[in-house]
Amino acid sequence: MRAAELFVRCLENEGVEYIFGIPGEENLDLMDALINSPIQFITVRHEQGAAFMADVYGRLTGRAGVCLGTLGPGATNLITGVADANLDRAPVVAIAGQGSTHRLHKESHQIVDLVNLFAPISKYATSVREPEVIPEVVRKAFKEATLEKPGASFIELPENIAAAEVAEMAPLRVQDPRTPWPTEDRLADAAALIAQAERPMVLAGNGVIRAQAAAALDSFAATLNIPVAKTFMAKGVIPRDHPLSLGTAGLSDNDLIACGFERADLVICVGYDMVEYHPERWHRNPEQAVIHIGQQPAEVDAHYPVEVGVVGDLNAALHGLIRSLKGRPENWAWGLNQAIQQENREYAEDDGFPLKPQKILWDLRRVLAPEDILISDVGAHKMWIARMWQAQAPNTCLISNGFAAMGIGVPGALAAKLVHPERRVLTITGDAGFLMNSQELETALRLGLAFVVLIWSDSAYGLIKWHQDKRFGRDTQIGFNNPDFVQYAESFGARGYRVDAAEQLLPVLDEALHCGTVAVIDCPVDYAQNMQLTERLAALQCPV
Repeated sequence: MRAAELFVRCLENEGVEYIFGIPGEENLDLMDALINSPIQFITVRHEQGAAFMADVYGRLTGRAGVCLGTLGPGATNLITGVADANLDRAPVVAIAGQGSTHRLHKESHQIVDLVNLFAPISKYATSVREPEVIPEVVRKAFKEATLEKPGASFIELPENIAAAEVAEMAPLRVQDPRTPWPTEDRLADAAALIAQAERPMVLAGNGVIRAQAAAALDSFAATLNIPVAKTFMAKGVIPRDHPLSLGTAGLSDNDLIACGFERADLVICVGYDMVEYHPERWHRNPEQAVIHIGQQPAEVDAHYPVEVGVVGDLNAALHGLIRSLKGRPENWAWGLNQAIQQENREYAEDDGFPLKPQKILWDLRRVLAPEDILISDVGAHKMWIARMWQAQAPNTCLISNGFAAMGIGVPGALAAKLVHPERRVLTITGDAGFLMNSQELETALRLGLAFVVLIWSDSAYGLIKWHQDKRFGRDTQIGFNNPDFVQYAESFGARGYRVDAAEQLLPVLDEALHCGTVAVIDCPVDYAQNMQLTERLAALQCPV
């Protein structure tokens, strides 16, 4: 058999459903070997889009998404999406063709050192130099990608190795180590600290979703009457309208949730990863104790002084603590919860135009079902989504907040629809982020997928303007012009809509979500709300 056929057989053994990518000369044998495989190759329009698709596939399934590029520029185009997956803790295996090993030692057309290029942005990066090692390389790449903390693996497959003949070989059996149970002594130490605390609170991270421990966290909070804050990437681990929910942590400004951190005498970090929200932002009181509950030990950081570390299976840890503790008579942060809920409703009836971010999110929540999926691109809109979107279940609101790369919206929505064809999928993107990967509209339409792209248009890099205005009181070099997004969408064969008044948003959303194809909505947004929020938070009076 050819080495490329063995490689594909190993991918099948790993349960790969899709490979997102673009064919090239140096992966001809691999592409040919896929012809008779059940793996579906999805030809995209840019390799960055392929990597983002693999990223979102990995986050939603817990299995490694796979992307493919050829050598040189094809491989380097994968880099942003691979780095995003690595810091967002999404399992991804990236594969790139490479020139023949006979020319890797010298200057040669399109040759760059891909292994050393990908090594800093992946957990494992290697080159296949002998056909016989393919089963081990593929198994290790998938194992590393999915092990906690998940991330990216990279495999370089030179063209002469892919074409080489190799003796009949079988893939290695898939074996992933089980997460150990937390030790009883650490559980006892954590329980004692929680019992002593007067105002404990939980900071839940994306690790809760990866461990499928949202139900255990809900039971822990409800049984012990402890309020819960979430990071951006943990939205939905406890419903936003839950009486113990304190909303989402991550805004750099002083915010309502900061009141909770200031008053709490104990913060219980569950599945927390500081790549999302640095502890310097919330751990400002040196007297405040910290408990770390995670599948890996805590990162070393001067602002993260862990009093007790509980390492192991999150479900087992949370249920173990429930058994050891008694519930509290009242929720000490009830006033904070009510203030957050009131703020969510504040602009429900607002009819201003351009539309305020709060109003757009309120109306969108009215038309999307709890299990439908919202993919956030990166920009000013991401901050509003993180702060105000009322996610009701895990993995129904996906936000990139580790690497936080713009352009993930459209390819991310495509991948989400592939994973969950039974759900409605919508991505919110800015006019800047949309045009970074809007070419993947064609990919989605070719596949017959249906999802909605809601563009918050302001003809500017709105988040950077926000930061410039806060720091200097003025902005520079953030403006640009846009095409007619309705005509642009229709030129692909998608449906295009434009919102011209506040009362049009709900009917337009409803029609777009039911049109049966890709729909693009141009929705002007009032980003004057950005600085108004900054000023409002600066004068915030804590309700607890």
